[in-house]
Amino acid sequence: MDILNPLAEQYCSQFSSDQDVLLQEIEVHTNQHHGHAHMLSGKWQGKFLEMISMMINPAKVLEIGSFTGFSALCLSKGLTKDGHLHTIEIREEDAKTAQQFFQKSSVNNQITLHIGNAIDIIHQLDEVWDLIFIDADKVSYIEYYELTLPRLKTGGWILVDNVFFHGQVFLENITGKNAKAIDAFNKHVASDLRVEQVMITIRDGLMLIRKL
Repeated sequence: MDILNPLAEQYCSQFSSDQDVLLQEIEVHTNQHHGHAHMLSGKWQGKFLEMISMMINPAKVLEIGSFTGFSALCLSKGLTKDGHLHTIEIREEDAKTAQQFFQKSSVNNQITLHIGNAIDIIHQLDEVWDLIFIDADKVSYIEYYELTLPRLKTGGWILVDNVFFHGQVFLENITGKNAKAIDAFNKHVASDLRVEQVMITIRDGLMLIRKL
């Protein structure tokens, strides 16, 4: 199912600003060497993440799901001078790739990559977050949300990826554990009086959440 007309997506990407050389390198490398390259945020969504971060100017950022490091570097663009981004990846090979690209960046000393189960690692991070990006295993989205929301500052932001799950959440009868989990997550946030939220039709759907 095409969530967005491919011509519209191509047009939006064409008229979005170019990404920097390192991000281009990550995208090329991931497309050439990774069997799940479609998981990369890509130019259009990456530029959106970058601009959101630059608008917020966060001191503390948490990313759940590093993949090959692309989105972390996009989110790092808006960090304050002394800001720091923590990113968590469970797959050792992807984490190794991400770390190699982080080391090439000018913000390497502002990024900490954690390898392991996000649930365990989140409990260990004693921070108050300005911005959180959730893009990991879909069945744990509600748990990630509930674990991190209390540590998000009032007025802080959460970005959540894949809230359309390939368009499967639009179906009358949703099948598959991931699609069901995403639908449950979307309903969970919609009923949460602690936040306000908006869905954005970029790629596989993003949800932007603000803590009240």
